[in-house]
Amino acid sequence: MKKIRDERLQLQNLKNIRIAYFIQTLGILGILGYDLVTKGIDGMRENPLWMVFIITTVIAAYLSMNISVDHENNNKSPKKSFAVSLGVIVIISSVIGILVSITDGSTAVNGLLIGGIVFICFLVPVIYVYYLRAKRGD
Repeated sequence: MKKIRDERLQLQNLKNIRIAYFIQTLGILGILGYDLVTKGIDGMRENPLWMVFIITTVIAAYLSMNISVDHENNNKSPKKSFAVSLGVIVIISSVIGILVSITDGSTAVNGLLIGGIVFICFLVPVIYVYYLRAKRGD
C-alpha cells in the first residue's frame, strides 16, 4: 500500500476516519444505552463495550491535548501554567474531599481517599500538558 502524498487526499482520509469513529461511537453508545434500559447501570458497566468506550474517550482526549498545545500561543510559560494548574487541582480535590467527608455515612478517610484519587486523576493530564509545552518550547 502506497503512502498518500497528496494533501487533499490525506485530509479526505482523515475526514473519513472521523466519520467512521463517530458512527462507531454512536453504535457503542446505542448498545450501552440498550443495556442501561434493560439491565440497569450495573449491567451496562459489566458490558466490555463500556471499557472500550472509556479507553477510546481517554485516548481521544489525550490526543486532542497534543493538538491544543500546538495550537496555543507561545506567550505561556510552561512552569507558570503548571503551577497555576497544580494550585487549582489542590483546591478542587480538597473541596471534594471535605464535601465527601462531611456527608452522612462517610469518614475523613473516605474524604481523603476520594480527594487523593481526584487529585491524581487531574494531575496526570496536567503533567502531560506541561511536558508537551516544555517540549514545544525547546
